[in-house]
This record gives sequence, structure tokens and C-alpha cells, in this order.
Amino acid sequence: MSDGALSQDEIDALLSGVDSSSLAGLGGGHGAPAATMTAPAHVNFDSNALQTFFASTTNALSANLSALTGATVALTGPQVSAFNRDTFISQLPDMVTSIAANYTSGFPGEHLFILPETSSRAIASLMTKEDNIALDDMAMSVIGEVVSQMVGTQITAMTDKTGNKSIAAASPMAANVPKATAALPAGDFAVMVYNLNLGDGQSHKMWEILGSTPATDISHGLAGGGHPAKNANPGMQQQMQGMGMGMGMPMQQGMGMGMQGMPMQGMGMQGMGMGMGMPMQGMGMQGMGLGAANVQQVQFPNLMQPRLGAHEAGNIGLIMDVSMEMTVELGRTRKLIKEILGMGEGTIIELDKLAGEPVDILVNHKLIAKGEVVVIDENFGVRVTEIVSPMERINDMGYN
Repeated sequence: MSDGALSQDEIDALLSGVDSSSLAGLGGGHGAPAATMTAPAHVNFDSNALQTFFASTTNALSANLSALTGATVALTGPQVSAFNRDTFISQLPDMVTSIAANYTSGFPGEHLFILPETSSRAIASLMTKEDNIALDDMAMSVIGEVVSQMVGTQITAMTDKTGNKSIAAASPMAANVPKATAALPAGDFAVMVYNLNLGDGQSHKMWEILGSTPATDISHGLAGGGHPAKNANPGMQQQMQGMGMGMGMPMQQGMGMGMQGMPMQGMGMQGMGMGMGMPMQGMGMQGMGLGAANVQQVQFPNLMQPRLGAHEAGNIGLIMDVSMEMTVELGRTRKLIKEILGMGEGTIIELDKLAGEPVDILVNHKLIAKGEVVVIDENFGVRVTEIVSPMERINDMGYN
């Protein structure tokens, strides 16, 4: 008969997110099967709103992945659920590729993708056109570029849907790690499970994860709620609160009565202020939402020449004095270990570049441009002839 105290197994179950009621009748867990883990129930985000939105982007994502890999790729789903760290990790294989792509503005917070190691290897093989590829730094760069393209597509759709034009994400950083060391959000978070068909006859999964805060904010924005507390003008908020206090009722209720109880035409703002028992000085028609709409023609930026806002330009100014390694690569090749050990003076190594072909210009080992070799006095130099586009960078990441 129980004395009301929790057993050690029940304590462990509570700490790991398992419903302790599932241990009832198991004799304290000795010799009993493991309890089934359940997802946390206390979440603030709307999983249906997230599922509907992200499902609407899968066709565009599939087209992007097909263009990047040269294969017919189909991404379906997702199914959206709430998890905590322990319950989610139990769903993963032992080794995973974690790609962090946190939202930095708009809906800031944790955002990452998880791929099984086998799926990462399959994607990297498609990108580099090489079988049995190793998941090294080059492969992780390829996976990061793939996720970057996906996140860009999602942000474009999210901006159109929510009207929030400040959404931005950090450059994806990929790493192949044991599942226990994956950098998952704290507390409860949203998990979107996709099915990924790479045309290789294998079943692949991909998990997209949103921290509780961005998941809540995004689902609220998708429902038309926006970010009233974050986006509203502070001075305007104070005026609106003052109006509510001056009328002895909330602003929305007070305005509703004022608009229903009297015609708006022919009524001046001063008279309206007197009727409300408060001054209206300093608050124009547009602030009240009663003035004529200021309609302007939409101006789309030049997609080929991204512009930096004042905030971004200021941030970049902070790192202008940081030095980076720039190298010029004449070419590369692959050799067997026995061929490398057999090299000696006079050995000729044939590279993958043709005579007269532009050389690669790399910054921190990342291709950014191409050029031609020149001689300046007695030193070699390189004249830049082409700035490499993101798509060309992806194509050139393969192992030749």
C-alpha cells in the first residue's frame, strides 16, 4: 500500500516528461516495460495555423530542392506537434545533422532543422554528384546552403501572409552531432515533421523546430494578430491608453460607442474631444484611424542588388576592421594515398583547371569570385572578372 510518497521511478518519469500515471500498477517499474512518452500539453502556439502555413510552402520548397540537387525532390507535410527536449530526442536516430537558422528579427527566436545522418549524406551526394560522401566541412556547407534557400522561401511567404516586413534569419550553420548534443530550445517547442523523397527509393524525414516564443508569435501573426505590443508606436499606445482612461472604459469599447451613437460626418475633432470629456490635441485624424488612407504605389527593391537598411549598415560597420583570409586557388585534384606517398621532386600534378580558365578567389575558404592571374612588378596578382552568384557557389562546392 502506498504511503503517498513518490517512488524514484515516478520522480524520474516526471523529470523526463513522462506521465507518472502511466506507471500505476507497474510495481514501481521493476521488471515492467518502459512507459510511453507523451508530448507536453501546455503550449501557447496555434499548431493548426503553423501546419496550414508551412504546408502551403512545400511545393515551392520541393521546386527549390529539385533545382539545387538536379533530382526530382518532393517534400510533403508537415505534421505539427509540441515537444520538450527529452520527448523529442527519443524520436531521433543516434546521429543527426543540426542546422541552426534562428530568426533574428520579425519573429526572433530559436529556429533549426534536424536531418538524420543518412538523409544529410543523401542530399550532399546529390549536390556534389559523389557517392559515399563524408559529412565533412564541405558537406556541411552544402547542407547549410540548401537550408538557406529553404528559409528564404519560407520568409518570403511569411512576409506576404503576416505583413511583417522585418523577418530575417541568421545564416544557417550545420553540424553533424550525436542527438543528445543537438542544440534544442528550452522548454516546450513546436516540431514540424516533413517527409522527404529524394528519388533514391529511401524514406527520409526532416524536422523543423521553432522555439515557443517564435512559434507563438508566428501563429499569432498568421492569424492576423501581428505584434501589437512590439510594433505599435509607444507614444500612440500612451495616447490610446489615456483615451481609455479619460472615457472610463477601454479604448475599443469607447470608440465603438462613439461611432455607433453619433454620425461621424460633419463632426469636428474638437467636438468629438468634448463629447469624450478629454482633449484631442496632438492626436490627428490618421492616429484615430478615421482619416483618408494614404495610398502609395508599391516600390519593389531590385532583387539583384540587395540594399542594406540603416540598421544593417550600422551593424556591418562594427566589423569593417575584422581581417579575413583571402586565397586564390589555381585548381585542385584528388589522389590516392599511395600516389601521394610516391611523389617526389619533378612529379607533375594535373589539376582540374584548363589552361587560361579563371582561377577561384576564396574568402575564409568560401568561393566568392573568379579572376585571371596577372603579374604586378615581380609579384603575382589576380584581376577579378566575375562575382560568383549563390547558385554557382553551390554548384562549385562538389568534389571534383
